Amino acid sequence: MFTRDDAKQIGRGFLMGGADIIPGVSGGTMALILNIYQRLVSSISRFDLTLLLMLKKKRWKMAAEYIDFRFLLFLGVGVVVGIGSLASVMHYLLRDHAQPTAAVFFGLIAASSVIVARMIPKWTFQEFILAVIGAVIAYLVVGLPLLTSPPEAKWYLFLSGLIAICAMILPGISGAFILLILGKYTDITGMIKQFLKFDWSIDLFLSLTVFSVGCLCGLIGFSKLLKWLLERHETQMLAVLCGLMIGSLRKIWPFKIDLTPDVEQLKLKQFINTWPTEWSSEVWFAVGLAVIAFVAVMILDRVTHGHEHATHAEPNENAVTEG
Repeated sequence: MFTRDDAKQIGRGFLMGGADIIPGVSGGTMALILNIYQRLVSSISRFDLTLLLMLKKKRWKMAAEYIDFRFLLFLGVGVVVGIGSLASVMHYLLRDHAQPTAAVFFGLIAASSVIVARMIPKWTFQEFILAVIGAVIAYLVVGLPLLTSPPEAKWYLFLSGLIAICAMILPGISGAFILLILGKYTDITGMIKQFLKFDWSIDLFLSLTVFSVGCLCGLIGFSKLLKWLLERHETQMLAVLCGLMIGSLRKIWPFKIDLTPDVEQLKLKQFINTWPTEWSSEVWFAVGLAVIAFVAVMILDRVTHGHEHATHAEPNENAVTEG
């Protein structure tokens, strides 16, 4: 039976999917804003031998509870719908309304970094250094030049999915921007649009399969590492995540100078960040949007009583060995 919670997960997935296709915004950041990050990482990390043993013994219900299947299912539906429906919209907004669009996401990410910082009970010198390291890494990564002539081989498509999906579940590092750096962003979005238009071919299905397998391998493997770090080094990991989000603000800074005004393709355009020289109505509008987005996230965090550390009980892994 479809429940209100299922609808919430679809809505959350929709927002994550929309964020994942925006170069500069991470689906992991959106998961943090929506208070489902640790639940998501924990659920994905349970695709392991224990799950295979449950499936082998045909314990379907136990397996579904083990991976929080209902949560992942409806969240995944939302992500797919978000990516499919918002791809063209976000391309239009980033191309024709780049400044206000960037301002909104700047406010969202800035607020989420504050929320993550508040999740650390006590900031020590170690946490401060880790946050600085995270910020420097993100700042440098989002400033990397784009690869304009990437390999066309399927192994490179697999590698792109493997790397990009790891970035997508890391708050502060945009998987979409990693695809841009690797020179595969427009190829992937083009495949998605081709698939949705039912312009199918064997090569399209093969390419999407290879990319998806790369994403799946990266997602499962990297989520296990994240879960291990969050369980054993939570404050240190949170400090790194906070730094990653702060450093990524470089990419989504709303005030830029277009260095390539004659270039029409968004992926090939180059920008440089600047400070407004004239405080026009457009500048104030962008600042206002950033402030509204910042305040909205802080209010949402207050209403939901802060970050969701534990969302469901751990399954009894020993149960699979019984009988």
